[in-house]
Amino acid sequence: MPRLRPLPAVTRRTLWTGLAVAVLVAVLLSVPGDGGDDGSCGGVRVTGWRAADGMNAEFTRYGNDNSRLDDWTGGDGTRSVRLPDGRTLWLSADTFLDEVHGGRTRRPDPVWVRNSGLVMGSDARLRRTLLGGSADRPGALFPGTATGDGREVWRWPVQAVVEPRRPGSAEKVVRVLLWQREAGSPPWIFGVPRASEVATLSLPDLRVEGIETVHQPGGSDVERRVLYGTSALTEGGWTYVFGADEGSVSGKASRAHVARVPEGELADPSAWEYWAGDGAEGSGWQRDPDRSEPILVGRTEQRGATGTYTVARRGDTWLLMTMDAGAPDGRGVTDVVSYWSCAPTGPWHGPAKVARPPLPAGSGEAGAVPYNPQAHAEFDARGELLLGYDVNVLGDSRAIHRNVEFYRPRFLRLKTGPVNS
Repeated sequence: MPRLRPLPAVTRRTLWTGLAVAVLVAVLLSVPGDGGDDGSCGGVRVTGWRAADGMNAEFTRYGNDNSRLDDWTGGDGTRSVRLPDGRTLWLSADTFLDEVHGGRTRRPDPVWVRNSGLVMGSDARLRRTLLGGSADRPGALFPGTATGDGREVWRWPVQAVVEPRRPGSAEKVVRVLLWQREAGSPPWIFGVPRASEVATLSLPDLRVEGIETVHQPGGSDVERRVLYGTSALTEGGWTYVFGADEGSVSGKASRAHVARVPEGELADPSAWEYWAGDGAEGSGWQRDPDRSEPILVGRTEQRGATGTYTVARRGDTWLLMTMDAGAPDGRGVTDVVSYWSCAPTGPWHGPAKVARPPLPAGSGEAGAVPYNPQAHAEFDARGELLLGYDVNVLGDSRAIHRNVEFYRPRFLRLKTGPVNS
């Protein structure tokens, strides 16, 4: 097929938008949880890990395949959801398309879009890339807009779930949580947070039917605007949606929050309830998002989670994993740690070390870093949990084109066990 017409050249700011949320240090305040630490679960920690060679190889194969020039060659923000027919939908934020030369390099100005989807067959083989736009000029799967004065407004997909089209319906759809951001000036060089949205995709064809705003934080304190969707799990008839604010943009603490929505109503903003703490009048689950209170992850003002943490269920325990923001040795961006709780609202116990994710060869010299650890529980095998993480390069915006492995997800297999094991 003919070469695609490139989009405007990627600036350094654009390359690093995918890292913006991952470097937000979230020092999270302690509040008693919904169900709390009442001994109803035993606690879980990661007891070992190994590289998920098969999944790593599959993303390399697909990214390097030049049989088409309008599909994924690299991206970040990597999350996944299992579809009813056994396929898996993977979601990417800023995505590069075009051609890979020699299995290693892209041209300096490749085609790119703000987001995309990847469809993996039930055999764990990636089949196609989902995009918007047209055949000769691809666009984002979830298109952006612009402000009245012409600044870009884009959408990053985060976690997705499959749920009934409406409560009690036999028909299933995919709901994709989106973060809407707009171009801003310093300190908002990675975009100003605008809203949390939910897109509905039809099944089985994965056509975007519409996008609804479910939460639009207001107020003049932009640093405390919460965006929801870094993780989402369905349990007991509810979908629990985790998010965080962005206070660290000016050196303050970011804080994590959690909301819940009845199954089948994720795209209905009136159905959302927000955790407002425990023990005081007006606490518990509340419909008013302004009543939301942070949940515990860190124990000190120097240590906590990043804004792209992930939450998984292991037995009766909630397991939260994050890059170790504020680690004692000052190398927190290198390590993944975990916290556990008996309830989605905490309290959270930890941190416990998970892994120092391995990086591609040459990462040290290039300045490549890991970020955005995300659990992919649908790929559990022999009791091992699949954990993905993204890679990008700090400081040199063209390094990810000289080596495509510097802007692709990588995967680990985690063994888990009781906290006292």
